[in-house]
Amino acid sequence: MKWLDSYPKEVKVFLVASLINSAGSSLIWPLVSMYVFDELHRSMGDAGIAILVQSLGGIFGQVLGGALYHRIGAKKLIVGSLTMNALGLLALPFTSGHWIAFVIMMGFIGFFNVVSVPAIQAFVGFRFADRRGELFNIIYVANNIGVALGTGLSGVLADFSYQLSFVMNGITSAVFAGFFWSYLSRVDREEGEVQLNKSLKKRTEEIPARLLFRDTRLYLFVGLGSLFLWFGNSIWNTGVSPYIIEQGLPKTMYGLLWTLNGVLIFAAQPIIFWLKRLYARHASAQMTWAGGFYLVAYIVMLGTQNYTGMIFAMVLATLGEMLIAPAVPAFLSVHGGRGAPFYIGLVGGIGAAGRVMGPYIMGRLYDGGGLPPTLWLAAGVAVLSILFFVLHSGLNRSRCEEDAFETTT
Repeated sequence: MKWLDSYPKEVKVFLVASLINSAGSSLIWPLVSMYVFDELHRSMGDAGIAILVQSLGGIFGQVLGGALYHRIGAKKLIVGSLTMNALGLLALPFTSGHWIAFVIMMGFIGFFNVVSVPAIQAFVGFRFADRRGELFNIIYVANNIGVALGTGLSGVLADFSYQLSFVMNGITSAVFAGFFWSYLSRVDREEGEVQLNKSLKKRTEEIPARLLFRDTRLYLFVGLGSLFLWFGNSIWNTGVSPYIIEQGLPKTMYGLLWTLNGVLIFAAQPIIFWLKRLYARHASAQMTWAGGFYLVAYIVMLGTQNYTGMIFAMVLATLGEMLIAPAVPAFLSVHGGRGAPFYIGLVGGIGAAGRVMGPYIMGRLYDGGGLPPTLWLAAGVAVLSILFFVLHSGLNRSRCEEDAFETTT
């Protein structure tokens, strides 16, 4: 990874804005299960329903965000969705006494929180096409420095006020919307409405969605692998978090796990660079290795079932996350062409289906048998994710050879 000094000022400002937004976002998402279980005094199954509705909104948001990129433009899509997300978060504290209203608002937030994701990733991929593989990784690191900061505060804020977490998240989302409005307005004034990279015209022929759907080997199996990976990752919210509460441990210990996650994403970059250089030279291989790290993490927790084991498991899961998070948008940006926003949104939507099913099913399993059955299920779906990533790699062998160098820089 090249030094940040080699990037233009607009990239550095974007990274700072992303860091602030991710810090705000991380104040709420680890706390949803705790809030429902601890503050609203409902079961983990109910917590799973709230997260399920939020994730359903996320599926539609991911797919719609990618499909609308070329239709309404990056500025309207990104700024509009971030603004609506901020309004939803600021309204959330007023729904805490009404369960149905709270669940509906979670769906609203889930939808608008991710509509901007494929648009931002596509914008970065098009505007900085010559260094997008590296830049996706740097943005990911910056976002997770924000996560480390936010989650470090999440447990403290939970002890003080859950509602304050929602409000602070809404404020940071509004600030991020303001940043993009200012930034993209300046780009529009100076260069015209930039949708693709600078060498392309603003208006080109739209590719029908039915034609984009046909290239199943590009998106389908990476999408299914992501689905099972994120299904298993639900263990942290609907297995680990209630376990920590029931063991009488301070809520801050759950926040510390995610702080460790954020710190490692920054500090363990040399390890990931080494892995990419020697063993995972292309994006598809990085996805497969990611599934392996998650599987071993769940096995460690199964064997220990204590906080020390959870710390070690978080280290392993974080290494997996560091491999897959930049690899998916980088692969789709390189090989999706003009359809890259559509494919990024589609794969994100398929993966989000795992976030829909995971919390509800694992919540029910936890209510019935505690932590062990949820860990067995997480390990099983991790195996499935590895199989789909291996299949994706085999079907895209020629594409993988093309991007081997870019994804290791």
